[in-house]
Amino acid sequence: MAILVHRYDAPDRFVAGTVGQPGERTFFLQAREGNRITSVACEKQQVSVLAEHLDRVLDEVLRRSAGVVDVPPASSQARDTDPLDAPINEEFRVGTMTIAWDPSIDSIVIELFSNVDEDDSAEETTSAAAPSEPDEIDADEVFVVKITASYARDFVARAQALVAAGRPSCPFCLQPLDPHGHICPRANGYRMPLFD
Repeated sequence: MAILVHRYDAPDRFVAGTVGQPGERTFFLQAREGNRITSVACEKQQVSVLAEHLDRVLDEVLRRSAGVVDVPPASSQARDTDPLDAPINEEFRVGTMTIAWDPSIDSIVIELFSNVDEDDSAEETTSAAAPSEPDEIDADEVFVVKITASYARDFVARAQALVAAGRPSCPFCLQPLDPHGHICPRANGYRMPLFD
């Protein structure tokens, strides 16, 4: 099966962003190179995990290279705070993500794979002549972005601010609170009020 690849080897911009109000936001990862824009939908948790792992990879690159590779320190202030570029057309919903450091170009390589329906993948597996490799990711589309260490640090700062700007978490179950409170599983189904 051929996979559709959206590749950005030197994007002008790669950011996480949202559309909608807190509690009803849709999260996107978006790259732009010239007039070409690719946007993929994802979960808030995926943005958070991507930022966390990018930070770890950059710290590890700095440690292993003993300062030879130019990796800026972590920052809490993003340089790019502009909204997502329009038009925002969702190419696919992100399932699996991979992150790697490519020392040949001193850049981070991020691969975002489409979320494949389990029913579809089960049908393909049973009808395939040979089983797929165990490490092979089953996806119809992949979004590949290569960014410098400096750009990755800026992405992390913006992503962390974006995630923190959402609804506050319940102090008991850590799930997001709605404006009217929420039914907290740790309170045995009773509605927990908002705290002032």
